[in-house]
This record gives sequence, structure tokens and C-alpha cells, in this order.
Amino acid sequence: MTPRTGATTVVSAPTELDAARLYQEGIVAGVIGAAIVAIWFFIVDLASGRPLYTPTVLGTVLFRRGAPLDALDAIAPSPGVVLMFTWVHGLVFAAVGGVASRLLGMAERNPSLGFGVLLLFVVFEAGFTVAAMVLAAPVLHALAWPSILVANLLAAGGMALYFRLRHPAMRVSP
Repeated sequence: MTPRTGATTVVSAPTELDAARLYQEGIVAGVIGAAIVAIWFFIVDLASGRPLYTPTVLGTVLFRRGAPLDALDAIAPSPGVVLMFTWVHGLVFAAVGGVASRLLGMAERNPSLGFGVLLLFVVFEAGFTVAAMVLAAPVLHALAWPSILVANLLAAGGMALYFRLRHPAMRVSP
């Protein structure tokens, strides 16, 4: 029997175990990102002498639709609002981490997708920043927008570092 020449190698589709691992990594990365943002704003709020001010303002805007936005500077910290906002914030970051992990899993199997995934995250970050500036102007008057930008960049860096540690052999090809 002669060996077949010119045969191509077929990369198998990811198994359910691979998908579960990717989603688990994404949730962990999301929790890391959410924790970095929470710690950053806790430090910023402590430095300004108003602990838990940022999650209180964001939670008030998110959950209390009738709250007057011009009175955000005088808002008192509310543990209930802080916990609700922190929970939603963590869930959103976990979802974003899950999507990121899934996209990175695709890029790991096909390195030519890596640059597109990287570009997508840069556009997502820029889009989030612009949307926050346009749609949440009253909130940005209460919170310093540079600290929001720094928080998002720190979270993205922390999540990227975690993914890099989990996928050391990953290569990105343009």
C-alpha cells in the first residue's frame, strides 16, 4: 500500500470541552477586568474623599431613571445601589470576556484572524469612550472622564495579560 500524497490536514472543530474552557477563561478575564475597574474607582473615590461615589452615581443613573442628573454631585453613597451596580458591572464584563475569549479561540486556530480581533477591540474601546462622552454627558460632569478612560485601559490591559498567560503560543498574523 502506498501512502497518499497531497493530502491536506483538516483542523477539527472545537469540542464542547474546548468551548467550555474558552467561556470559563472569558468569565475569569471579565471578573479580572471588572475588579480592576472597581479597585481603580475605589482608589480614585478615596483620594477625593468620597468613597463609593462612582458606583453610587453610575448605579443611580442606571437603576433610578427618575433621579435628577443635575444633583449627582450631592448624592450620598448607597450600599444597595453600589451592590446592584457592581453585580451588573461584573456580569457585563463577564459577557465581554466570554466574547473576547471565544474570538481569541478562533484567532488561535486561524492566526490571520488575530489582527481583525485586535482591531475589533480597539474599535470597541474607542466606541465605548465616544458613546460615553456623547450619551452620558451629565454623568461625565459628575465623574472625571480621564479616570473612566484610564479604568477601561487598565481593565483591557489586565484582561489581555490574563489571556496572554493562558495562550502563550498564540500568534497574530496580519
